[in-house]
Amino acid sequence: QAARSMRTIVIAGVPAGLLQDDVMADILTIHFQMSRNNGGDVEEVTYPTWNEGVAYITFEDQEVVESVLKKEQHLLQDKRLPRSYPLTVTRCCDSVS
Repeated sequence: QAARSMRTIVIAGVPAGLLQDDVMADILTIHFQMSRNNGGDVEEVTYPTWNEGVAYITFEDQEVVESVLKKEQHLLQDKRLPRSYPLTVTRCCDSVS
């Protein structure tokens, strides 16, 4: 379990209510797998969560977490979204308030 939390990031700023939840989870998966977003293999996306606009992404490799966190700005872009959305990316273990 500890290893899993080390491989998980918290995403805030996910646009809620625009698309079906599974479609949004799909878009998040694609975003965080792209090398231009410093991404890598995604093991699981938890969306929606009890916090509106928040998702959890677990990567297969902890090193991906470090590289994703190093990227200054994550902009969620997809042809299914009306515009780009800036995302706030933090470690899972941090409190998101």
